[in-house]
Amino acid sequence: MAVSIGRRHSACKRPPGVQGANIPEVVPASPRRLVGGGGSREPVGTMLARFDITPEQIDQVVTVFYAAIRRHEVLGPVFGNHVTDWPAHEEKIARFWKKAILYRPVYDGNPMRVHMAAGDVRAEHFPLWLALFDETLRRTLPPETAAGWSGLAHRIGRGLRLGVEDLREGAPAPDAGPPRLR
Repeated sequence: MAVSIGRRHSACKRPPGVQGANIPEVVPASPRRLVGGGGSREPVGTMLARFDITPEQIDQVVTVFYAAIRRHEVLGPVFGNHVTDWPAHEEKIARFWKKAILYRPVYDGNPMRVHMAAGDVRAEHFPLWLALFDETLRRTLPPETAAGWSGLAHRIGRGLRLGVEDLREGAPAPDAGPPRLR
């Protein structure tokens, strides 16, 4: 449970015989905090957003980005091999980013498994993906928000790229279980 130190909460009691102003009182943190910016602020547990962004801005970035993906000479065919319903895919990816950025429990997929299972996703695709994503962020969002999201995207992209490289080198898949000791 998250707690803060300060004023006394009616549900918090000091142990018998403990008195005095030198002992801070433990107060349960508010079970709801606000995230997001502008006119779209929503309560979501006790986590704050990674940076100031609205769900609508996330939707806009995803829409603009996937329009660019479909036109990209290298990435377009790779995505086209796997995505048959673009609006559904974009909605799913927007849920992923809302979970990653706003901590909303709206996505329960496994991006590593999906990228590794695709078969035609290569490590060299990730720098192209990130460059196109960065350009979309730069064109769509305020600079500070774009920089925050870009940093997160690069960390996630690095992990996915390493997973794809491990697969190509014969490392066990993430679902393969613990290694066998002989």
